Amino acid sequence: MKKSLLALTLGGLGIGITEFVMMGLLPDIAKDLNITIPQAGHLISAYALGVVIGAPLLVAIAGSYPPKKILMVLMLMFTGFNAFSAFAPDYNTMFIARLLAGLPHGAFFGVGSVVASKIAEKGKEAQSVSLMFAGLTIANVIGVPLGTYIGHNYSWRYTFVIIVIVGLVTLLSLKSWMPALPATKNRDLGKELNFFKLPESWLIILMIAIGTGGLFSWYSYIAPLLTEVSGFSANSITYILVVAGLGMLVGNFIGGKLADKISPAKATITLLIAMSVSLLIVHYVSGNQVLAVIMTFVTGAIAFAAASPIQMLMINTAKGSEMLAASVSQASFNIGNALGAFLGGLPLAAGYDYTSPVSVGSIMALTGAAFAWMLIARSRRVTKLNYA
Repeated sequence: MKKSLLALTLGGLGIGITEFVMMGLLPDIAKDLNITIPQAGHLISAYALGVVIGAPLLVAIAGSYPPKKILMVLMLMFTGFNAFSAFAPDYNTMFIARLLAGLPHGAFFGVGSVVASKIAEKGKEAQSVSLMFAGLTIANVIGVPLGTYIGHNYSWRYTFVIIVIVGLVTLLSLKSWMPALPATKNRDLGKELNFFKLPESWLIILMIAIGTGGLFSWYSYIAPLLTEVSGFSANSITYILVVAGLGMLVGNFIGGKLADKISPAKATITLLIAMSVSLLIVHYVSGNQVLAVIMTFVTGAIAFAAASPIQMLMINTAKGSEMLAASVSQASFNIGNALGAFLGGLPLAAGYDYTSPVSVGSIMALTGAAFAWMLIARSRRVTKLNYA
């Protein structure tokens, strides 16, 4: 692996820990801050909201600077705001801290995706982007289970200290290894914003926001699902999250190769349909511990296999405004994060059991697949736009 890609992977690792460890820490944070688990779920939505706000805004502001400088500033923001989270004394402060910590997330992946695709070998762009997203999957194999273990047995605040350390290491790696790619010359922000006039862009945004929301409807409540329905002990969650992370790691690389082989659009619709089916199976088999663990791996793999194809689909759609579009796709992912956590929590608030969010997720993934089908159908009619 190129060292420049390794720096992006480290950034993905830190971002992945801070985003996904919240799912495993919900009971601990709820107890410490004296709030309910559904209220703690709002902290997941707060982070996602920060991504939605920060992704297009920060790229629009900083897009004319060299990518290396942009990435370093974003990682500095990430490190500082996660340090703020570690010392948050109450729910309201933690909500603000999580909102601020989400601001650099989408912009980092947006800029990083474009950089990764530019330094990739020809024909391996999606695989290069998948190496950056590998940081997210490694986070779910190592960082999230470790953070969850520390949160259960010591304090969730120590988990955020670890995130800060990863952020500092990433900063040093970016400074040492990231090539000094030139800034965009004669940048025309108004022209870049024409991206939002394309119907295809909105189909992709809806596809991501609703389709990937299926993942978060399941994963946001995975801890209580496994303890209350599957019957696992709270200490077992750490090990099961490792299984989920391994699935995500495997799926991430499969998705990159699939997108390079059959096209990002076709890979995306295939994987969203598979995610819908997988979540439906999770709903029915979660009462069996063996099947619950197997489907945790499978669902994680399918969900993260879609990450690179979707990102490449957005980049290919937005010729001339790739960096902005790539950041928008990350904002859309986190709209999905917020939607999944919110919609998945509605049946819980109504008194249904912890399998109900998974059913909501299955419907969301299938709806996302419908938008992907509409995108492909449109691209076949408009031959000058070769998205499929």
